[in-house]
Amino acid sequence: MRRTRILTAVLALAAGLLAGSPSALAASAPKATALAADSYTWHNARIDGGGFVPGIVFNRKEKNLAYARTDIGGAYRWQESTKTWTPLLDSVGWDEWGHTGVVSLASDSVDPDKVYAAVGTYTNSWDPTNGAVLRSGDRGASWQKTDLPFKLGGNMPGRGMGERLAVDPNKDSVLYLGAPSGKGLWRSTDSGVTWSQVTNFPDVGNYVQDPTDTSGYASDNQGIVWVTFDESTGTSGSATRTIYVGVADQANAVYRSTDAGATWSRVAGQPTGYLAHKGVLDAVNGYLYIAYSDKGGPYDGGKGQVWRYATATGTWTNISPVAEADTYYGFSGLTVDRQHPGTVMATAYSSWWPDTQIFRSTDSGGTWTKAWDYTSYPNRSNRYTIDVSSSPWLTFGANPSPPEQAPKLGWMTESLEIDPFDSNRMMYGTGATLYGTENLTNWDSGGQFTVKPMVQGLEETAVEDLAAPPSGGAQLLSALGDIGGFRHTDLTKVPSTMFTSPTFTTTTSLDFAETNPNTVVRVGNVDSGPHIAFSTDNGANWFAGTDPSGVSGGGTVAAAADGSRFVWSPAGAGVQYTTGFGSSWSASSGIPAGAIVEADRVDAKTFYGFKSGKFYVSSDGGATFTASSATGLPSGDSVRFKALSGTKGDVWLAGGAGDGAYGLWHSTDGGATFAKLANVDQADAIGFGKAATGASYQTLYTSARIGGVRGIFRSTDKGATWTRINDDAHQWGWTGAAITGDPRVYGRVYVSTNGRGIVYGDSSDGDGGSGGGGGTDPTPTGACTVTYRITNQWAGGFQADVQLTNTGSTAWNGWALGWSFADGQQIGQLWNADYTQSGAAVTARNVSWNGTVAAGSSVGFGFTGSWAGVNTKPASFKVGDQACTVA
Repeated sequence: MRRTRILTAVLALAAGLLAGSPSALAASAPKATALAADSYTWHNARIDGGGFVPGIVFNRKEKNLAYARTDIGGAYRWQESTKTWTPLLDSVGWDEWGHTGVVSLASDSVDPDKVYAAVGTYTNSWDPTNGAVLRSGDRGASWQKTDLPFKLGGNMPGRGMGERLAVDPNKDSVLYLGAPSGKGLWRSTDSGVTWSQVTNFPDVGNYVQDPTDTSGYASDNQGIVWVTFDESTGTSGSATRTIYVGVADQANAVYRSTDAGATWSRVAGQPTGYLAHKGVLDAVNGYLYIAYSDKGGPYDGGKGQVWRYATATGTWTNISPVAEADTYYGFSGLTVDRQHPGTVMATAYSSWWPDTQIFRSTDSGGTWTKAWDYTSYPNRSNRYTIDVSSSPWLTFGANPSPPEQAPKLGWMTESLEIDPFDSNRMMYGTGATLYGTENLTNWDSGGQFTVKPMVQGLEETAVEDLAAPPSGGAQLLSALGDIGGFRHTDLTKVPSTMFTSPTFTTTTSLDFAETNPNTVVRVGNVDSGPHIAFSTDNGANWFAGTDPSGVSGGGTVAAAADGSRFVWSPAGAGVQYTTGFGSSWSASSGIPAGAIVEADRVDAKTFYGFKSGKFYVSSDGGATFTASSATGLPSGDSVRFKALSGTKGDVWLAGGAGDGAYGLWHSTDGGATFAKLANVDQADAIGFGKAATGASYQTLYTSARIGGVRGIFRSTDKGATWTRINDDAHQWGWTGAAITGDPRVYGRVYVSTNGRGIVYGDSSDGDGGSGGGGGTDPTPTGACTVTYRITNQWAGGFQADVQLTNTGSTAWNGWALGWSFADGQQIGQLWNADYTQSGAAVTARNVSWNGTVAAGSSVGFGFTGSWAGVNTKPASFKVGDQACTVA
């Protein structure tokens, strides 16, 4: 389940829309235009969930409009027609990766097209950027951004409290945002465009999880944690007069304004000694409900209470579902049924053992029932049934003894919401998924309600490593944070189980034997037990190895090309090697502890290592390593390297940091020397895939900055040229942990993300563009029309799209389009066609998959180029000898 999520991006940086319409994030200031992308479609390798969902927000005006926020994986909008979630923040780029953490989300109940997100992942130094408020007028399809003068903590302690961001339900130009770190309460009066601090708000909060934490993670003031409006105290078009604010202050948790935010005061008579995780107001009956915990959550909390405040009389009533003395958890997940406002629900969010608990009252908290009760301990009687057949891994491979059950009802259940238009539908988030029911009121009639994952499309795993074997049933093997990893035999289906026997909380590294892919090894972090596991059937089944002395974490691992031996660099111990399956280990010499290790993909006795700027080579199966004489490599440890299959000693190394060497290096002599690629500015991961048709070298893929642009790049010519294959709508924040191509499918690439799961892309260029063009130009007959459009232009560069239409009466079986530039423009990259340029003259030719153009049909391609002075469009075009009409 979900624990403290200090993810790969943070560790690396400290050391140095998929299906559906893509979203676009518009920065508040212009940015450089990205290199054009090849034509790629992007999907997730389905896992469904895998992370903490701290917030679910239903729009109060429009039925079936709902959003979910995640701590590191962006925000999502519910699609009722398909019962799936659409990602909304895939456009967040590398430099602002922290904006994939969503600390709060608000849907406008006046104008349902408007939605707002408060974003930022960490309030300490791990996140290099301040937080921001994103605003959208099209339900998250596109965004505008206002940067804030402080950080926000979507993955910080207390992230399940809220919502910290709220829209005035009567005057929707007014919003409030509760800030952490002592920054107070903030207000916007122009629909989120500008923000200013509410300087007379009396309390900035004082609760910290752990004052002794020197990293600033657990020692940050959790601040202002929720804002709730009493809509009955305003009229349409005028600001709501009564506003309640929750503060992370155990002595002063709730404040109120009765004059639309002009003045504020502590609500008298309130309980003390607790933090108010949620504050939900029932304006019909005049009650403010508050769920309290002694800790900030989302995983801690030992005591709690639930209170009801009568807004008309000022009377406080303790309506806790159980006596405080009987709690070992805090309360959260608070919601009111808007169809029947006397119905209230809450959760025991921090109860891990034996399960979470959900409480329900239909009399405004006068009496409560539980989702499950003990009959005779340890036996349970459940008011629900749970069906995880769509996400079977949610059992976690467990076979627990009563009173535990598998799957659990959940943990970290901070978010629970009843659909305001449908009393039967409820959704709630856990540390691993988003569950829901559509027959909730069975609870009240004595029947059972059915709980199922309602999470398809919401992918929230943090990826540590990826491997695509060249044969066997596994298309992809993954190493993931918090839920271990998976063996995908079908990317479009959720695997039946995660890696088990043993089960790691986080798998840090995995590898297969190149010439014997049935042999697989993985290492990871676990509370107790061995940190290494082996498989002899392509990752379908596993057995535990034995740890050398001192091992405290997974580290990195490498399998010999034939699977005969392994080299392991675990946390807590030096580099080790073994023959067989790790029943005993020996210390490797000549290589420092903590080195990254990889295997040569041809020679079973050759292994490689890297540590602090030095490359190491072993030719005796890992027993001894020798430092290479190679120089100029990155001095830090933010490096990932791989050896190419089929060629001994062919090694590619990516990594570095902005204050030193940073880029992509290639060695053809087993690491004795490396050559840095001059055309790659920065690179963080490197991988290989099937070669393009006619190419003599495997396809390279990298997460890199090339030509000043961050993206995912592909090269079919050994790195001589690169094509960006993602686009600005598909960036996924930080993608530097791992990347690999598919050895069986040309053009397919698997990309790691820090919270958006495993993304894979497929190219529309089925063979790499090598099958068309060349030789004698085709000479189609009949008329043609060309549309030439400059889609973007910036200083010294531009991007253009060309559409060629066959306006004749017969089909073309191959085409070549020629034109001349008038102002010295030079093409840099061109996609969906082959091209040659000689001086001003350009010829673009079909590739294998787009050579046939039926009469009346069109074909298109695009390119980026350079210009100086002016950038005049070409005046004429020809297909063979036929002049085309210029549209």
